Amino acid sequence: MSESVSTRNGFGNGLLREAEERTDFVVMDADLAKSTRGGWFRDEYPDRWFNMGISEQDMFATAAGIASTGRPVFANTFAIFSQRGFEQIRQQIARPSRNVTVVGSHAGVITGQDGTSAQTVEDISVYRGLPNMRVVSPSDAVEARKFVSVLAAADKPAYLRLVRESIPVLYDEADYEPEVGRGDVLQDGEDVTLIAHGAMVHKALEAADLLAASDISARVINMSTIKPLDREVVLEAASETQAIVTAEDHNIIGGLGSAVAEVLTEERPTKMARVGIEDTFGRTGKPDKLYEYFGLTSQDVAETAKELL
Repeated sequence: MSESVSTRNGFGNGLLREAEERTDFVVMDADLAKSTRGGWFRDEYPDRWFNMGISEQDMFATAAGIASTGRPVFANTFAIFSQRGFEQIRQQIARPSRNVTVVGSHAGVITGQDGTSAQTVEDISVYRGLPNMRVVSPSDAVEARKFVSVLAAADKPAYLRLVRESIPVLYDEADYEPEVGRGDVLQDGEDVTLIAHGAMVHKALEAADLLAASDISARVINMSTIKPLDREVVLEAASETQAIVTAEDHNIIGGLGSAVAEVLTEERPTKMARVGIEDTFGRTGKPDKLYEYFGLTSQDVAETAKELL
């Protein structure tokens, strides 16, 4: 984990690389192309990029119309602003199952100094509740880049959650291919399982190192797809370790923790705890200080695992 790159940068590079392979997909922005990295695509392929202005409802409705012709669409804005177009996403993208990827950049309290009004901590629960909608939160820039190809090819709607801050690169681009609905076991362990997504995956890996210093063996799973959830990898963890801890920069209600708890409750009751935002809004501050404030550090994850065991 030497290099650090934001997942929004990985996504921007993914658009450019995908454009080398196929010419049919379209990219749209709601006046935030510089921040979403849609601007990188605009500069190279201006005929396939559309700025819809500060009009998210129009953007998602138009994206649905274009997708109805068989062309995949990536519709970009900040995660918080995507919710302005929720009705259009529900009625015109999710309900008819159009191939539109709603890209929510700048998600979570890791957005930092933009403040509580911009820190989206409920977006996963919002989109996870929509039928036909897949929900993906890449753990690093490599995964974000490669998910562009995966989502464009699937002919189904998706919500792609990205962060602005640079986070450690976990994967080798040459030998990793992500898959919707598959959790990736980054390291094995026998005592406890740590399941995380997005910016919290590297925190889970750091927590595993802290636990190892206390002779606790931790399995770490990158659950970059929250919907559909990899039930099999969750149930394997429940049967092979003593407890499960989920970690996410999102409300503990409706996010990854809730999804994992639903599986365990129905199929294999297991001791578990959820590390995340405790049903509150964010605050203004630097990302690292906010992670300390909200209990999202690697130390917090490790201590939660110790208490559970």
